[in-house]
Amino acid sequence: MSEPDYDYDVIVIGAGGAGLAASVSAAQAGARVLLLESEDEIGGSTQLSAGLLTASATSVQRGLGVEDSPLRMFQHYMDLNGWRLRPGPVRMFCEESGAIVDWLLDLGVEIPAQVSRSAHEPGLTRAGVEDVWRGHVPRDQGYGLVQVLDRARARLDVDLALGSRVEDLVIRDGEVRGVVIGGEGATAPAVVVASGGLAADPDLVRRFLPDAEIAGDALFVVAAPGARGDHIGLAERHGLGLFGEGWGLLLVTAEFQRYHHWQSGFPPPSRIHVGLDGRRCMDEDAPYAVSPGILKDHGGWVWSVFDDTARAALPEGYADWTPARILEEADKGVVLRADTLAGLAELMGVPARNLEAAVDRFNTLFTEGHDEDFLRHESLAAKGADPHLAPIATGPFHAVRMLPAELVCTHTGLEIDASTRVLATDGRPVPGLYAAGEAAGGILGERYVGGGNSVAHALVLGRVAGREAAARAATLSPRPQEATA
Repeated sequence: MSEPDYDYDVIVIGAGGAGLAASVSAAQAGARVLLLESEDEIGGSTQLSAGLLTASATSVQRGLGVEDSPLRMFQHYMDLNGWRLRPGPVRMFCEESGAIVDWLLDLGVEIPAQVSRSAHEPGLTRAGVEDVWRGHVPRDQGYGLVQVLDRARARLDVDLALGSRVEDLVIRDGEVRGVVIGGEGATAPAVVVASGGLAADPDLVRRFLPDAEIAGDALFVVAAPGARGDHIGLAERHGLGLFGEGWGLLLVTAEFQRYHHWQSGFPPPSRIHVGLDGRRCMDEDAPYAVSPGILKDHGGWVWSVFDDTARAALPEGYADWTPARILEEADKGVVLRADTLAGLAELMGVPARNLEAAVDRFNTLFTEGHDEDFLRHESLAAKGADPHLAPIATGPFHAVRMLPAELVCTHTGLEIDASTRVLATDGRPVPGLYAAGEAAGGILGERYVGGGNSVAHALVLGRVAGREAAARAATLSPRPQEATA
């Protein structure tokens, strides 16, 4: 496709969901593609995920009678983030989201047209703070997505090099000419940076997501180990713009928790979250998209209070939320434990009068099954759970700090335009340079929209970036017959 003095038409940095999508898309357009992965296996954070992706106006939605449109998704997305994102790239993301589902289905991903009640049941679900059902759950989750994309990559003869961490970009006369690996150059007129986020680098986390410091030693990372923020170094060396500083997805977890919820288990339904003043301050089942922001308004963390009946009723078989584990953490002093609410309030450092009043109010509301204060009965009903909860009444009582402690993904990326072209700090696109996934900034915002925001973002931007990169390479010589997967 390109002039013979280039080794490849397109080089893609990173073989996670974004990089795989980019390489497949570019190869489908007829490009000769090299896919580079710093780790010893493909998949990145996408492979570790549930594979849930948010998308609008899809064939799956239509099959279930769900009315939706890219414009509706765009409005919801921008409103939730206070219009602090770049509208052009976000509009592109919403408009391309429906096509990504059909593209994946054509490649062999299975997303059945059936209602799903969770991110682990294939089908269409309503997750996070979505205004309609937009969460698409594939069979075999993130691992299945990666395997389908990798099979397409192999069919399209995309070269894959594992254990190949890119050291730098080659930019001459203001245009991208390739990359540097192991001190050697690999040339191409188009490069897609899809190297992941920065969650695995503690120093970069401190710089670009300071809210993570609230959790202190309780912080744990579930992103892939290759998410070391390589795009940040590229930006600093080549004067590339960054967007999204200070933003990322931190899930609220108990101070003792060390694993994601499908391993950790779930806290007891009959619990109350109170602020540092001892008053109830939120829906205890608030979507993960907004709960860290609520905590931020109450000093960065809240107390979760529950009784011994709730503790004893926790199911076995999980890593963290089990009856025995709570007792172990109480012995360590991580979980506070007292025979009375007044005694617990003293340990918590909150006014006993406030805590007692908050628990009394909670008990009254949930005996009736209607939370007129925070509308938690609606959150419970949306999950298929009974909004009539047992009272918090049986001592000893327990309290544990709930912190924004599970770091899932980071949103500081290379600033892009609506064609995924990377912008320099002066706002001009760098010819031949594209970005996708967490390495791209401007679409993932302060609020994580719905379920599957990150996976959809990776796949949509990867597909668009691969397509755009191949189109640039095609301008250098006549375009051959397009390939098919």
